Amino acid sequence: MNAIRRRWALRPRAGRLERANYKWIYLFLLPTVIIFVLFYAVPIVQVFVTSFTRWDGFTSPEFNGLRNYINMFTNSAFLQALKNLFFWCLVAAVLHVGFGTLVAFVLFHKPRGWKLTRAVFMIPNVISAAAWAMIYRFIFNNDFGVLNTVIRFFDPDFNVQWFYQSPWAFWAVTLTWLFYAVIVTLIVLGDLMNIPMELGEAAKLDGATGWQFIRHIQLPLCRGAIGTSVICSLTARIAMYEQISLTTAGGPGNDTMSLSILLVNGILDYRYGYANAVGVVMFLIGLVILFVVNRLFRMDETDY
Repeated sequence: MNAIRRRWALRPRAGRLERANYKWIYLFLLPTVIIFVLFYAVPIVQVFVTSFTRWDGFTSPEFNGLRNYINMFTNSAFLQALKNLFFWCLVAAVLHVGFGTLVAFVLFHKPRGWKLTRAVFMIPNVISAAAWAMIYRFIFNNDFGVLNTVIRFFDPDFNVQWFYQSPWAFWAVTLTWLFYAVIVTLIVLGDLMNIPMELGEAAKLDGATGWQFIRHIQLPLCRGAIGTSVICSLTARIAMYEQISLTTAGGPGNDTMSLSILLVNGILDYRYGYANAVGVVMFLIGLVILFVVNRLFRMDETDY
């Protein structure tokens, strides 16, 4: 009984110590908060405010209401960019993330030659997107490109300008990033390695096959990693610039137009207000993707 009284007597003191430690927590968080406010929060607010202005980057912004947004949503290039983004996001969520997840499962089970597979898969992903765009310009070149040279062994009359001819340009740009999913592989592989071995042993005792173990245990427990990969892949499609700028520049016509190309073009034309309006749309699309994927993959729920 005395021990219980002493324990209850010590609880207020422990609470005071915890509250005293809060000031140190806030102190260590302060630099991060300051950096976030200066380099993220303030610029985001400025982008939203100046998107309602006419601004050339030199003179003071002049409020023009919704004019930038009206011009944007009545621009055929912008509408085509939204359409392209939708298809790119669909391809990314299914094929890009799916391929990266498949490679993660292959590497996790360590079949014969898995180390060579890992090295071959990892090496191309350390090359910058701009470098890969230039490499693909040579791969898809009609006159001396590797792809057309191989096709002409079977069809000597084959003649396609991949990056300059519709509808091939869209798929040529897509192939510059589609199978380079090392980030997805690393994220999913990390979750696979964290699954307790006891679950696998219990599944074997219950008579589960390899596919049943993958479907009912590993995939559900990798839900958060796959959801995170989807978010990373889709937001990368929103900001995708180098692959398009260095290959098609949004053409032919507007077949490969993207929001990032429109944003940069607005800056180059000294239409900063219009460019910031495009930036606001990109920001809002990213928030919608984040919200939808979080709900679909139930990423706020614990796995264990």
